[in-house]
Amino acid sequence: MMNNITQLDAALLKRMITSAAAELTNKRREVDDLNVFPVPDGDTGTNMSLTFSGAAAAAAEYETDRADKLLSKLASAALRNARGNSGVILSQIIRGFSKGVEGKKTLSAEDIKNGLVSSKTTAYRAVMKPTEGTILTVIREISEFAEENYTVFGSLSEFAHAILDAGEKSLESTTELLPALKQAGVVDAGGKGLITIAEGLVHI
Repeated sequence: MMNNITQLDAALLKRMITSAAAELTNKRREVDDLNVFPVPDGDTGTNMSLTFSGAAAAAAEYETDRADKLLSKLASAALRNARGNSGVILSQIIRGFSKGVEGKKTLSAEDIKNGLVSSKTTAYRAVMKPTEGTILTVIREISEFAEENYTVFGSLSEFAHAILDAGEKSLESTTELLPALKQAGVVDAGGKGLITIAEGLVHI
């Protein structure tokens, strides 16, 4: 996917976004089935999928050679397509990433780190009472990993896979952080949706 490259351009980024939308669509029921917090309404995967698929479709049709402009289009479309609480938070994560890479035609590891830190900040600000053990924990711990480690990888592929690994570990921890999840024996549905998107981005 990103083997041996150190800059992510708009063309590859567009393919990654399309892949991520397909991954989440394919696994939306799996994510729905995890949905026990804040209420067990079984729609987190569906709402996140509708949000991201609508955004990805807009990005796919958008002609640009700039990664920042593509992400800006993705972010605005995610806000328009946001469904449910999980979709709104996802749209804020995307908006934050877009804000964090403004002015960048291609994205380096440092730019990706900046985008993730901005994602975390924007998502936490968007929630009146942030709860740990949710998608917020996952994006925070991903951003912290990226901030601490973005200089140590030789390629964006290595960096992306390491971010995904950190995110998967964070997702597993949600079961212990939130009593409702521990009682049900599941991970957070929103966090699972975010990791599913990350899997699609990385595994194209």
